[in-house]
Amino acid sequence: MTATISQFLSFLTILAQILSIILIVAALTHWKTVTSFASKHAIAGMFIIALIAMLGSLFYSEIAGYEPCKLCWLQRIFMYPQTILMALAIAWRTGVIANACGVLSGIGAFIAGYHYLLQVGVVKGVECGAVGYSVACSKVFVMNYGYITIPLMAFSAFILIFLLSIIRKNFERSL
Repeated sequence: MTATISQFLSFLTILAQILSIILIVAALTHWKTVTSFASKHAIAGMFIIALIAMLGSLFYSEIAGYEPCKLCWLQRIFMYPQTILMALAIAWRTGVIANACGVLSGIGAFIAGYHYLLQVGVVKGVECGAVGYSVACSKVFVMNYGYITIPLMAFSAFILIFLLSIIRKNFERSL
């Protein structure tokens, strides 16, 4: 079951990466059809992305038994509240909360990006497991398609939420 869920989450990660590239290109080229659609559905999309990321991390820790490291916990701190905030944004029909989620995702993306680079050996850092609080941050529990790890899954989710937040905010300004 863990392998199947990991494959599914890896597929969603690739999808998030493709959508992120499309959103960047659309924003830079003023591709109105894509930016208008993304802006209109940004809050629902951000909620779905945050919910899947939260459930995925809970699956890995609570069902698969992968102990989260300190950097994983930091990423959770920036992802989990977004699920609640975006649900409130949908219920209250307000986009103001989406701006806060953009900020949370920007910080979370920085942490997840650093964590990924630490895992693949691009950067060296203090091993969080070395201080005895958690499993080592460099430990790789999942490696799919030769590059997708759990921190890269989180990074991709954070980036897509961040981009949707920016497009939503900028598109509203241009109306």
